[in-house]
Amino acid sequence: MNELHFIETQEHRRFAEFCDACRRYRYIGLCYGAPGVGKTVSAETYSAWRRLQALADLTRTTVPSAVESSAHQDFAHQALFYTVPVAVSLGQLARDVNQLRMQLNYVLMATNMVNIRQPQHVEHDLVELIIIDEADRLGAVPLEQVRDIYDRSHLGVVLIGMPGIERRLARYPQLYSRIGFVHHFRPLSAIEMRQVVPHLWQNMTANNEALDETLSADVLLAIMRITGGNFRLIQRLLSQLERIMAINRLSAATKEALETARTSLIIGAT
Repeated sequence: MNELHFIETQEHRRFAEFCDACRRYRYIGLCYGAPGVGKTVSAETYSAWRRLQALADLTRTTVPSAVESSAHQDFAHQALFYTVPVAVSLGQLARDVNQLRMQLNYVLMATNMVNIRQPQHVEHDLVELIIIDEADRLGAVPLEQVRDIYDRSHLGVVLIGMPGIERRLARYPQLYSRIGFVHHFRPLSAIEMRQVVPHLWQNMTANNEALDETLSADVLLAIMRITGGNFRLIQRLLSQLERIMAINRLSAATKEALETARTSLIIGAT
């Protein structure tokens, strides 16, 4: 699921509502789910983080004219997205988050989220939510830094991690007592897979006239059974299916081609 072909699933809408609640009530929220179900992509989409990365050169002196006002809606959630690096060092999380907050503030001012004549002299913090991905990488000290950032900033915070992180955080009562919402990010339902899989396949084969853009009912059911609603696994399986069809000069997807594609993948935790 890339940015160009992002599909707004029911689970993404539930995630957005969860983030809205954390932002509105200034709570710490905990989101967990199996790898590959779409947590990171949903968080990046909610925060328009790729759009912000494209504006990484913003400085205080360029705020007034750096960004078109049409970008206003892109950052309406006023949320920043941060991925915890492997073996995050002491103090690194706080420095990284503070730098991203300044960067997002410049963008919010530039997109007229607030009317400021001389933004280079203003210290307003317009950020309302901090989303921290790969929170499983946080040790005791970085988690204490998260609590300190939350207590000092009065912002909403969302921690995203793997199943089991909710039990691990329970060992840190000072942080755990501040968690107001918990969201389990689930795989696609069978109903949504019937819509999402054909849509992804059409996008994948759109530029190849030799391939049929439709999937037969038995192939679709097999894909649903193999992937179990895991978005990343669906994409990998469809990509492999397209490759197998091209090698064998097949125009339509068959169960035999799908089985060949499946055997070339590692099916399991992704």
